[in-house]
Amino acid sequence: PGHVQLLPPQNVTLLSKDFAMILTWAPGEGSPPDVTYTVRYESQDRLDKWMKVPHCRNIPRSFCNLTCALSNLYVKVRARVKAVWGRSQSPWVKSQFKDYYSDVELAPPVLTLNVRDTSIHVSASFPLPTCVENLTWKYDLNLWEAGSEDKKKYEGYFRKDTVTINTTALRGNYCFSARALYESINLKHSEFSQPVCVLLNHKG
Repeated sequence: PGHVQLLPPQNVTLLSKDFAMILTWAPGEGSPPDVTYTVRYESQDRLDKWMKVPHCRNIPRSFCNLTCALSNLYVKVRARVKAVWGRSQSPWVKSQFKDYYSDVELAPPVLTLNVRDTSIHVSASFPLPTCVENLTWKYDLNLWEAGSEDKKKYEGYFRKDTVTINTTALRGNYCFSARALYESINLKHSEFSQPVCVLLNHKG
């Protein structure tokens, strides 16, 4: 006993989502409930050298965040995963190749508004994995009066920059929305964030 035919994981996919590179899969047909998975990756500059991913060894979940395990964000990589149960192991299943630099998908930033007497300070934070903090992320900011189609655009701010807007001439309900930008082989950007609206110079 203890040796069953363990079917390999299915739908093995390397995804770039919300600034992260994530391997996902589905359990193989008829997998026992307490099956675990082990992930490795190889990069195109060192083929056939499958690197271990210490935080994705014998894990119960069906995804592995590879972003900060990768030795080089500019080289295409692929990953593989196998199922493990007792002394049984399934065959490895490989994903397709991707590289973080050109394939990264961006999530909209989260806006923080700081309203003062005559100005408003807007900053954008991104849910970034620590290892990609230093890449040159930027954001665009839109400002408009609620109900109006006329948007004022503030473009190309670096991630840690705060946009300061003079509000002395603004009266009423104003909305802000931003998107993340990244200059790789071509310019990529996220969707715009959900609008955040504030009442400015409201009397009464």
